[in-house]
Amino acid sequence: MLSEELDQGREAFGRHAWREAHAALEAADAAMPLGGEDLGRLATAAFMLGREDDSFGLLERAHHAHVAEGDAAAAIRGAFWIGMHLMLRGDVGPGTGWLARAERLLAQGPDETAEHGYLRLPHAFRRAAEGDLERALELMGEAVALGERFGDPDLVALALHEQGKLLVQNGRFDEGRPLLDEAMVAVTARELSPIVSGIVYCSVILACQDAFDVRRAREWTRALSQWCDEQPEMLAFTGRCLVHRAEILQLDGSWGDALAEAERATRRSLETGSRAAGLACYRRGELLRLRGELGAAEEAYEEAGRRGWEPQPGIAQLRLGQGRTDAAVASIRRADAEVTEPLRRAGLLPAYVEIVLAAGDVDDAARACAELEQIATGYDSPMLGGLVAHARGSVALARGDPRGALVALRAAGDAWQALAAPYEAARTRVLVALACRALGDEDAAGRDLAGARVAFEELGARPDVARVDALAERGDAHGLSERELEVLRLVAAGKSNREIAADLVISEHTVARHLQNIFAKLRLSSRTAAAAFAFEHGLV
Repeated sequence: MLSEELDQGREAFGRHAWREAHAALEAADAAMPLGGEDLGRLATAAFMLGREDDSFGLLERAHHAHVAEGDAAAAIRGAFWIGMHLMLRGDVGPGTGWLARAERLLAQGPDETAEHGYLRLPHAFRRAAEGDLERALELMGEAVALGERFGDPDLVALALHEQGKLLVQNGRFDEGRPLLDEAMVAVTARELSPIVSGIVYCSVILACQDAFDVRRAREWTRALSQWCDEQPEMLAFTGRCLVHRAEILQLDGSWGDALAEAERATRRSLETGSRAAGLACYRRGELLRLRGELGAAEEAYEEAGRRGWEPQPGIAQLRLGQGRTDAAVASIRRADAEVTEPLRRAGLLPAYVEIVLAAGDVDDAARACAELEQIATGYDSPMLGGLVAHARGSVALARGDPRGALVALRAAGDAWQALAAPYEAARTRVLVALACRALGDEDAAGRDLAGARVAFEELGARPDVARVDALAERGDAHGLSERELEVLRLVAAGKSNREIAADLVISEHTVARHLQNIFAKLRLSSRTAAAAFAFEHGLV
């Protein structure tokens, strides 16, 4: 009976039938304690079923069994995985202890083994954290060489993809991207063990998204989705996988499907205790905000924050959508002060430009746009190029330079079309319409507004539909933003800066800044002249 259960467990493990494998191996273990190799299989099955604590308890048993069996290589590898898991979840002391045990066992054996390569990795991570990029890359290269020498595809893929991530994060795209792709080829060819496959899949996709490499993120997310679908019982990695799916579906314009995936990702991450839960909540908040469900979006952002994910820039953009411009500015400036890593700043700065422009601070928006452009020059990313062009066009339009704005906005529109990003394309098209209107071409402005409205309606972007409708009804706004028009109307009604600030729930300083922009755009020098202009041109 024992042999039958053990054989059944091993066979199910080979088919990645994780529930069946776990049940059979657990039954065999209850009848008679399993050896190290089979305990490792049981640990893997538990991990893939989302039972991380059980899995690493079994790994500890497997480690001790390997020591008793005299299998030093397997014992070292088990200690490495336990140590790395503990370090990643913040248990530094125990994690360091397990890695030290692996090092001690390693010192008792041959001079060169694949296990020496595994133990290069934590040293490389430490060097990278200390800022010694070249030594970190060198250590990972040594790990790759040892993996190749001793025929260990798991080690090769782990070290290759970590090398690639470091290079990409430091702007060395031409060197890093081929390494990420090579690691992923090993995964898609089913050459790697189950857990290493999941690690490399998720890590490479995250690296592509962090570097705004949309094409690769799309390709590898499709492959990850297929891998997950082939293992319907698997819970490990699926929370992060569903978040990736949601992000790609959102970019593609399938917002309903994206929201469903984000909600599934939240539930799955909470079931497994995955660290992806906060990110899943944030993605849900983003989609709800774009659809105009602001109360539900705020709840999702708050939950993301409780689960350890900084809900920026989404929460600042939510405040802007609620009409709380000063709160939005305070929120985005606080986030701006905290984020220092270039690629993370690149994810924050487009929202920063939008928010401070809404507050009338064109100079600060221009500064942020220049910084975004400087970051983008170090990264070969069409998406970053589109973000830069959109920001540059927004700033030019706010400065009363519609001709310059059109040049930048046409480039942004081309980028979004090439990336098949319909929402970003529609947002840019609205700004193109405003630039055309400022140049007196109302026919072109009408066409672009109508085209943008169709796209927004198909997406379910209700706040954007309402904004386009308001712009279409307004007619010629003489280059003024929506907020500037509100301020101008209140000036024409004879209200003071303090009264305007109270009516619009903004600060007097912001009101003064809007007035400066109105005077500059309309080439006026006084409140009286501004009021007269508003009445003369039907803006009140």
